[in-house]
Amino acid sequence: MKDMDDAEALIEQMGQAARAAAVELATASAERKHAALIGAAESIRRNVPAILEANARDLQFGREKGLSEAMIDRLRLDEDRLRGIEDGLRAVAEQRDPVGEVVAEWDRPTGLHIRRVRTPIGVIGVIYESRPNVTADAGALALKSGNAVILRGGSESLHSSQAIHGCMVEGLRQAGLPEAAIQLVPTRDRAAVSAMLRAQGLIDVIIPRGGKGLVGLVQREARVPVFAHLEGICHIYVDRDADAEKACRVVLNAKTRRTGICGAAECLLIDRGAKPALREALIADLVQAGVEVRAEGELADLPGTVPAQPDDFGREFLDMIIAAKLVDGVDGAIDHIRRHGSQHTESILTERDATAERFFAGLDSAILMHNASTQFADGGEFGMGAEIGIATGKMHARGPVGAEQLTSFKYLVSGDGTIRS
Repeated sequence: MKDMDDAEALIEQMGQAARAAAVELATASAERKHAALIGAAESIRRNVPAILEANARDLQFGREKGLSEAMIDRLRLDEDRLRGIEDGLRAVAEQRDPVGEVVAEWDRPTGLHIRRVRTPIGVIGVIYESRPNVTADAGALALKSGNAVILRGGSESLHSSQAIHGCMVEGLRQAGLPEAAIQLVPTRDRAAVSAMLRAQGLIDVIIPRGGKGLVGLVQREARVPVFAHLEGICHIYVDRDADAEKACRVVLNAKTRRTGICGAAECLLIDRGAKPALREALIADLVQAGVEVRAEGELADLPGTVPAQPDDFGREFLDMIIAAKLVDGVDGAIDHIRRHGSQHTESILTERDATAERFFAGLDSAILMHNASTQFADGGEFGMGAEIGIATGKMHARGPVGAEQLTSFKYLVSGDGTIRS
């Protein structure tokens, strides 16, 4: 792509095709959308070797680009992950179709009957980094909710995304739905991102899924509405009344299961009133697992830790690194999270329900958990089949963004020759 004019022409063409497809999708039957998703899932299964070959090319590109191991892990596909993509498509296919659902209805003394019903947003733009599975997740959820979607994946995942996108298009074709319902920007040129952000009248909402740099760029430059997905600075607080065995198991999982996802714990807060043996066990387990524990205060005296720097708190590492400090009970944890969190996901480990309720009431993150790993911050784990991302803003969608969250609503008002006095 030579310049910005070429990028704008490309997005203009894709946007016009998407708007035409959105008109057809808005009235497409649930059965046709179901058929398209099942067809896409079956195509993924048939094309496993080709997708893995494409992914190998992306992995090589990513290593040459100097991506961290955590980012390489986000990019990597294998047969199990492809099976997960296939299962996700089938799960979305089997969900209740949200379009046309009556959210509320009531009668007025004037004789009017009013219904609030779900309706597609129109055309969604999704800009994401690294994880090629987003191509399937975003395409499936947009289709299920009756929206057309324009996908712009990360430069490092281009070949994988193209291979998966081909499977999505095959599903659309088999179901007799417009192929322009799910489009993938066919270039690594960043000018296409800027063109999408300015595509007023063509794209109705932008959803960024990636790191702080990407999200910041989108929020600065977007001329269309944005579903915010800020950093996943997730905290896990271990209360003095935590069960030691549960706490050690959950903290280790929250940090180490997959370090490169937005639900990975980045900061461990321990109640100053917790028994020293619990503190020591939590830190020792992390160190033994290969985590670099950047500790503050008394925790910095424990074996294997390194001293924390001030900017380690409020930082998304996406790596085998965690910040750790002691706090003065649940109120100290709440205060720290309010100052350093990104309103993504926080977890409290305690056997006292009253303490958990105080934690829940005192914080306003999109997801709050009690005695559970932050790694569950995922639409699939919430029963949504898949997600486009975790929205951390407070307008429209919040938390995991699934098919239902990709709808707006309209009012249907019925009368009988009714006039207003």
